[in-house]
Amino acid sequence: MQSIEILGNNDTRSGFGAGLLEAGKQNSDIVALCADLTGSLKMDAFKKEFPTRFYQMGIAEANMMGVAAGLATSGKIPFTGTFANFSTGRVYDQIRQSIAYSGKNVKICASHAGVTLGEDGATHQILEDLGLMKMLPGMVVINPCDYNQTKAATIAIANYEGPCYLRFGRPKVPIFTATDQVFEIGKAVTIYEGTDVSIFCTGHLVWKSIQAAQSLAEKGISAEVINIHTIKPLDDTVVLNSVCKTKCVVTAEEHMMNGGLGDSICQLLARNLPTPVEMVGVNDTFGESGTPDQLMAKYGLDVIDVMNAVERVLARK
Repeated sequence: MQSIEILGNNDTRSGFGAGLLEAGKQNSDIVALCADLTGSLKMDAFKKEFPTRFYQMGIAEANMMGVAAGLATSGKIPFTGTFANFSTGRVYDQIRQSIAYSGKNVKICASHAGVTLGEDGATHQILEDLGLMKMLPGMVVINPCDYNQTKAATIAIANYEGPCYLRFGRPKVPIFTATDQVFEIGKAVTIYEGTDVSIFCTGHLVWKSIQAAQSLAEKGISAEVINIHTIKPLDDTVVLNSVCKTKCVVTAEEHMMNGGLGDSICQLLARNLPTPVEMVGVNDTFGESGTPDQLMAKYGLDVIDVMNAVERVLARK
């Protein structure tokens, strides 16, 4: 199995900051709004470069979404920035009524998602956001895996007409995707080809799945690893083609099992190709305070958990 080169370590929120700055340079209609978390969202560089296109909204997330909708109506391309919990749960009504219902060209950018937020605890560790956003008609939902992919995704959604939800995180993680990649919304990326099991993964669980596949290969198990960076629209063709070959599936995500990537994969398979599936995700519980590594281990989101899920699903094949 070919090794994956690690290009460094950085947080995906920094990839967003770099992508936002680059997108701003490419298009003067791009504006940025932040709810009092400019440093945490890595929006400082955009603010410094384009001070008249940056709006500090204060701790008023619902108002921020309404202002973003208004700016979109006037032809601007607004990027909103705050923690994922406040980007979705706190402002769901405003997103639904003012952005999604009328298909406004607003980019909802959400940091500090999942349990890897760490010590801030359950009130901030949203694990339901992908489900909330993917249920909104017309909403694109993206969950990239590393710094480079997050930067590329940020630039891509700037060029997409319509509402988008972009999720990223706080901890520094390996950078392993190409620096010069072109991000295609809705197009899954096959990292490893395999014949025994399909592992569909997203966000921080992509690197964990790569490590799991490498360890499984040493045991003679051939795992196909596919990075589903776009939860919606799902790349149905790639998913079904992979499952036709392997006949069993593991999904892996830093999100609640109910409503996340695994839910979307299971719906697709139930309609088209009933298949044994095991899910790696959080099972109907809130998080708690702890280090990211401690919480990923406690809630079953580590390399060993992906490996164990593969062995369970192979036994059902």
